[in-house]
Amino acid sequence: MSRAMLAVALALAAADPAVVKEIEQFRAKHEEDYRRQFVTLAGLGSIKEGVNTVGSAPSNAVILPKGAPASVGRLVVSSSAVRFEPAPGAKLTMKGQAVNAPVDLTSDEKGPADEIAADGITFWVHMSGDRRTIRMRDVNGEPARAFEGFKWFPIDEKYRVTGRFIKDPAPRSVRIPNQLGDEETYTTEGVVEFTLQGQKVTLRPMTTRPGRLYFIFRDGTSGKETYETARFLYTNLNPDGTTVVDFNQAYNPPCSFNPYTTCPLPPKENRLMVRILAGEKAYPHPPKSNQ
Repeated sequence: MSRAMLAVALALAAADPAVVKEIEQFRAKHEEDYRRQFVTLAGLGSIKEGVNTVGSAPSNAVILPKGAPASVGRLVVSSSAVRFEPAPGAKLTMKGQAVNAPVDLTSDEKGPADEIAADGITFWVHMSGDRRTIRMRDVNGEPARAFEGFKWFPIDEKYRVTGRFIKDPAPRSVRIPNQLGDEETYTTEGVVEFTLQGQKVTLRPMTTRPGRLYFIFRDGTSGKETYETARFLYTNLNPDGTTVVDFNQAYNPPCSFNPYTTCPLPPKENRLMVRILAGEKAYPHPPKSNQ
């Protein structure tokens, strides 16, 4: 057994079994969720105000993956709505019901979107910041077939620390850009301070709901052992102002393996120098470009 393998074995042997179980359960659920939500994404296209034709033919404004009909209809976009008008004779469904007449589509901004299905391929209105796009899914598409799975560092409790939440004078909204330049609005209420590998570290989380903190960060492993753009991590804020920051649960954004996703970039104060060899490793063959 090599020294590295021996060190991993000793670390796991010394780890709290309850902590190991918690991390393993998190990773299993994360992989299940990502496979369902992101692995099968097969397209992301912009739409403009006015008429946008939809289908697999290259002449369409929104080009669906191969296997979809050449033309399925058109999207009529206004400042307040996106209406889908099916092409005559197109065999389409939404929520299991045939789509034979124009329908206004609900986007995925605040919940499940209205998805139109055509020959096993689905599409819906996806919000990238304030910009409307069309996202597509094909369970038999190239991204799904090419997916190589998830790679994690061995569980190591030295990367599980307790941090102290330091509140700002008042909550504030911040605009966080994604890799396409679109911006999402988040709420932030303070920073979390902790010590990692003998270094004092400060990270600014976003608040997704009361007591739930969301970190978008880079560290000294980014672009090397881990994904270059960012990793994500959630923690719960305890009533006493502490939070357990477990980097064994840090994970990649979906844009690390699928080019048809959008991912927020870490704020400047969350771009760390310390090397965090924990959580999810870099995807072996990241997308060459995003839509």
